[in-house]
Amino acid sequence: MNKLNPDKLHVEYINVTPTEPIIPRRYTLTHSDLTEDLYLTLGLDFAYHKLNPMRDEVMGEWILNEEGYIYYVYLLVDGQFNPEIKTIREAVFRKELPLALEAIRYGDSKFFNTHKELDFVPIIVYFLSTDPMFNKVENWGTFSDYSKVASQRFFL
Repeated sequence: MNKLNPDKLHVEYINVTPTEPIIPRRYTLTHSDLTEDLYLTLGLDFAYHKLNPMRDEVMGEWILNEEGYIYYVYLLVDGQFNPEIKTIREAVFRKELPLALEAIRYGDSKFFNTHKELDFVPIIVYFLSTDPMFNKVENWGTFSDYSKVASQRFFL
């Protein structure tokens, strides 16, 4: 899937509302390779029951430190995979992460409309691996960089 199709995004809230709380507020984004549907679960904890080590789930959460809010994203690059598979998984994450961040931003748009300042906090991505070659931390901008669909729908 190259472009976010809002009709294929399914959002579920577990013990959180569309606007509260900020912390803890954790996101689990899964998908179906067959239908290209995206499933965004928002809750006080990650939706571990929806995770599968063979798939490319995206997990994220809001963190508050002395400088303010930060959004952390966790991507499991390996597990029991060999280096060739890790390379493929990392490439898939890099290709699909902008769409995933756009889906999170769009799927939780009431939250972002309530807490407008969160559109401009850093998104820090953890590529998690036991292999130092794949274990990385990167800044991926802010959610304002990934709010295309939300703004486009109002102008169509």
